[in-house]
Amino acid sequence: MSVHVTWLGHSTFRIETPEGKTILIDPWLKSNPMCPESEKHQKKVDLLLASHGHFDHIGDAVEVVREHQPTVIAIYELATWLQKKGAKNVSPMNKGGTQEALGVKVTMTHALHSCGIQEDDGSIIYGGEACGFVMGFSDGLKIYHSGDTAVFGDMKLISELYAPDVCMIPIGDHFTMGEKEAQMACELLRPKVVIPMHYGTFPLLKGRPSGLRPAADELGFQVLELKPGQRKEISAEKLSGVLK
Repeated sequence: MSVHVTWLGHSTFRIETPEGKTILIDPWLKSNPMCPESEKHQKKVDLLLASHGHFDHIGDAVEVVREHQPTVIAIYELATWLQKKGAKNVSPMNKGGTQEALGVKVTMTHALHSCGIQEDDGSIIYGGEACGFVMGFSDGLKIYHSGDTAVFGDMKLISELYAPDVCMIPIGDHFTMGEKEAQMACELLRPKVVIPMHYGTFPLLKGRPSGLRPAADELGFQVLELKPGQRKEISAEKLSGVLK
């Protein structure tokens, strides 16, 4: 069994593990203009990962946890907030830590971004710090979801410590790194495959996957430009292949 990745637009991904578990990362579905209509409602969620508390990353998190009661992994403050909203299976953590959940080894990494949670009354409360995740699967595949971030030098440490095969990184600019910074991130991370995210959703997010081509040619990684709703099988065994 392999890992299957589906991009749901913006920074939202569904990952199916070799054991048949479903991971949902940064659930923004119903008001996400990039999310296909058929994906607005998820039929199954076993594990939910939230990188930070902005609406375009946790917009549907409360509804998802109330319906599916997945294991929730997030930084302590955000996890506690979701627990107050009805999540029953919460496993908070912090940067540098690693835990195993449903056969997936999850390491929380640094990200350079803000993290405020907007309450129903419009007020902003502290949601801990923004983060990223490295996920290690039973077949040996390692995927890094950077969350919203600028490029930072310690991405080299992420490469040296965890050696992610696949990196999901933002390229849109304005709120995150743009094409130039994303190229530098790829140089630091040295992945085999890069999946661009956080672009095209709003006019301000002007970066495009084509902006990574020069770095891909120079460094030898593949840019996997998924369409919203597109599902891809990624095999650790055949990653040098690279993709089925």
